[in-house]
Amino acid sequence: MTATAAPDDAIPLAAPPHAPDVLGHPRGLWFLAFAEAWERFSYYGMQALLALYMVKYLLLPGNVERVALFEPLRALYGGIDGQPLASAVVGTYFALVYLTPILGGLIADRFIGRRRAVLLGAIIMSLGHFLMAWEAAFLFALLALVVGVGLFKGNIASQVGALYADTDLRRADAFQIFYLGINAGVIAAPLIVGTLGETVGWHWGFGAAGVGMLLGLLIYVAGQRHLPPEPARLAAGAPRAALDRREKLAVAALLLLIPVLALAIVPNNQIFNVYLVWGDRDFDLNFLGTELPTTWLVTLDALVSVTFLALVALFYRWWAKRRAEPDELGKLIIGSAFSVAGMLCLFAAAATKGEGEKIGLGWPVLFHVLNSIGFAHMLPVSLALFARLAPASLNATVIGLYYLAFFAANALVGWVGGFFESLPTTTFWLLHAGFAAAAGTVFLLFKLLLAPRLMAAPA
Repeated sequence: MTATAAPDDAIPLAAPPHAPDVLGHPRGLWFLAFAEAWERFSYYGMQALLALYMVKYLLLPGNVERVALFEPLRALYGGIDGQPLASAVVGTYFALVYLTPILGGLIADRFIGRRRAVLLGAIIMSLGHFLMAWEAAFLFALLALVVGVGLFKGNIASQVGALYADTDLRRADAFQIFYLGINAGVIAAPLIVGTLGETVGWHWGFGAAGVGMLLGLLIYVAGQRHLPPEPARLAAGAPRAALDRREKLAVAALLLLIPVLALAIVPNNQIFNVYLVWGDRDFDLNFLGTELPTTWLVTLDALVSVTFLALVALFYRWWAKRRAEPDELGKLIIGSAFSVAGMLCLFAAAATKGEGEKIGLGWPVLFHVLNSIGFAHMLPVSLALFARLAPASLNATVIGLYYLAFFAANALVGWVGGFFESLPTTTFWLLHAGFAAAAGTVFLLFKLLLAPRLMAAPA
């Protein structure tokens, strides 16, 4: 499954500039959606290449010596090298991408405003992609990308909601359009950035990602007059009412669920790390006589994920007309079961591989199908659960904390990925199945023990 956009904040904004709508929505939405599509193109292009680039080029003798501050980096991770180090760095990078938007939001709200934050973030991200052309600047490039995403990610998403009045029912449709832009970028990135990086040269791929980010920046600049104005600074509000016992229990339960969600996310997010390295080494990627780039596995995952997000939503609309639809926890339990099944496909692929043979695409494709069904039950559903149970006075804060699960999951992906070379491949994927099973078990216990008290309508 692919990435998420930060949730819309709850700060009331002044009405956006008046202009004729396009396809029933403000013009600003389309500028924001296309800018975000190119930003996601650049980000997921980088994501598709990073692990392969480090394992197959950057960390090889003759290249790694050119990386500035490499020895302090190795020391930071305990002196590991090769694929384990690549996995750790990739995991840390992906984790920080979900942490820095919190700081980016604070900088925008308190100092420079959302528009300047997005513009600055886009410029810094473009710089980061182009810095990848020099091995010596590798760590500086990653730092620029992390800082740039932090300034860009949440601040552009918040402007989508600000285009609409509080009572405007088009807001939900607007975020669907915004997400379509995100997924368009995710699907295109491996096909262009990944193909250039693997077949022409790594730096060509990173350069293409930088060009994509510049296109996003230009689109955002072109749409400035159609975007919502900056929010007025808020005066100190009245003291919040104290939480009642039920609300305190809900907050405590949601905080405890954050590490559980992190475990549940690990199997999916390993797709962008060790899974690509393994696929590059062991998959038979020959299709009709053409050797497919390994990064196209990310496009396959994105296509399947988008398809099943829609199909699962349609299925539950059909199901609800005939039987009771599962609540959020029920869907999380179902999603965990599908995630376990997906990991068992990878276990089976490794277990049935003969000596010197390549793995056909049957098992990987089945994995992507089952995993995508599982994640369609997790990503939107878990956010809905947090929004439902968080007390009204702390709703935005609790939803912000929800994204810490993605930070923790990506950090864990990097750490666990370091065991890929030392563990049998079958054991490595069984470990991930265990993560999904453990998370599903906690979701089940939560439903049995706490849901009756927390999810029932208040008296």
